[in-house]
Amino acid sequence: MDLATVIGMLGAIGFIVMAMILGGDIGMFVNVPSILIVFGGTLFVVLSYYTLGQFFGAGKIAAKAFMFKIESPEDLIQKIVEMADAARKGGFLALEEAEIENAFMQKGVDMLVDGHDIDVVRETLAKDIAMTTERHEFGASIFKGMGDVAPAMGMIGTLIGLVAMLSNMDDPKAIGPAMAVALLTTLYGAFFANVICIPVALKLGNRAEEEKLNQKLVLDGIVGIADGQNPRVIEGILKNYLAASKRNNAEEEG
Repeated sequence: MDLATVIGMLGAIGFIVMAMILGGDIGMFVNVPSILIVFGGTLFVVLSYYTLGQFFGAGKIAAKAFMFKIESPEDLIQKIVEMADAARKGGFLALEEAEIENAFMQKGVDMLVDGHDIDVVRETLAKDIAMTTERHEFGASIFKGMGDVAPAMGMIGTLIGLVAMLSNMDDPKAIGPAMAVALLTTLYGAFFANVICIPVALKLGNRAEEEKLNQKLVLDGIVGIADGQNPRVIEGILKNYLAASKRNNAEEEG
């Protein structure tokens, strides 16, 4: 579980709710028409952007913002160096029994074992990286779309509330509920966009970049193994993917 996402989102919601409680009865911040306009309106508008399958698949995509495990580059480098050493000693067939948890790495190794040309391996894996990145960016775009639409729906609700208020100026009892719709829809729109949708979209974007970096690292490692490069040379090349501080620590441990 990504604690940063959970703590950040719950913390933001907690402070907002606390401010509501300190401001008086929290019930006055609940307005059904405003909820329908913002949350219902946002979901249906964004639904019109995509197919049903794409839209309802957003829930599974969103889970990656909260539950996502990715291997560290250091672990991937260590595994690639081990395989490079095994390949130099026993050929590509020596990699057939290697225990590989990373699916992308396993795909590259399987292609080497099957005797595919290095250019074919490189092109296939590069295309895989591009398609994976595209899928992740598409998933993030759904929540970015919600983040863009929610404030607009809040503004629509505000206009509806103002029209209702101005149409009932002769009835003081009707002014209050209409004004509540006008203000609360703006609040709900800002809340839905900035506390939920945009953070999820940005987190998914970060996840996509992390996975893309790991896949490019693996691709370079597989190409190095295919070219028969010295394992230490491969390790030195792959360490360029690490931050300077991590690179220095890895060299000291080595």
